Amino acid sequence: MKLISWNVNGLRANVKKGFMEYFKSVDADIFCLQETKLQEGQIELELEDYYQFWNYARKKGYSGTAIYSKIKPISVKYGMNIEEHDQEGRVITLEFEKFYLVNVYTPNSKRELLRLDYRMIWEDDFRAFLEELDKMKPVILCGDLNVAHKEIDLKNPETNRRNAGFTDEERNKMTELLDAEFTDSFRYFYPEKENAYSWWSYMRQARDRNVGWRIDYFVVSNQLINEMKDASIHPEIMGSDHCPVGLEIF
Repeated sequence: MKLISWNVNGLRANVKKGFMEYFKSVDADIFCLQETKLQEGQIELELEDYYQFWNYARKKGYSGTAIYSKIKPISVKYGMNIEEHDQEGRVITLEFEKFYLVNVYTPNSKRELLRLDYRMIWEDDFRAFLEELDKMKPVILCGDLNVAHKEIDLKNPETNRRNAGFTDEERNKMTELLDAEFTDSFRYFYPEKENAYSWWSYMRQARDRNVGWRIDYFVVSNQLINEMKDASIHPEIMGSDHCPVGLEIF
């Protein structure tokens, strides 16, 4: 089974930059999107053989997630059933026979860490949400987690120490998640691989110079470790400031 996750940074803009060509060529069984930046009815894509699931932010042109799946899920859940967190279209959960798939766009702590306190609340609530699912069936989590976990996961760790996405607080929450019986699939297969990034600033030709961060993940319940085949990052795919990441499993 092939799974793809991509923060498209505005799906309507991405479609103009070749989204459909990539979507068709990769032929994923499940394709997850973050930061769709649209409302219901603002786009229609002809995706034969796929079920579509959308979670829209109440604020127009902001956040949002979507999942395209060839497999019909048993059930679908939008958000976490926590009003404080469920206004920005950040979480979709599909239940399948063997696992739950959770697609997430984690809140950014923002410049000057204006949203770091909220981010900490989100992290604890979201981890609890995942742990409850994991008690029922193994979980595959994917999406833009807005954190570079280790120094190996970004180009310039020293100069980014207190920047959003690389604070001790955010990194510690990622550690807590992995300690709760979850595994970062990419690091499972490639623990020492350097210069493997999924996001680049639009400034200073960062992508051309590969000055990036790895903040997009497939995190898998430890129950499924032996089912994983490979994890991947696809920096050659343009159209967003993020690139797609992938997981092969089962």
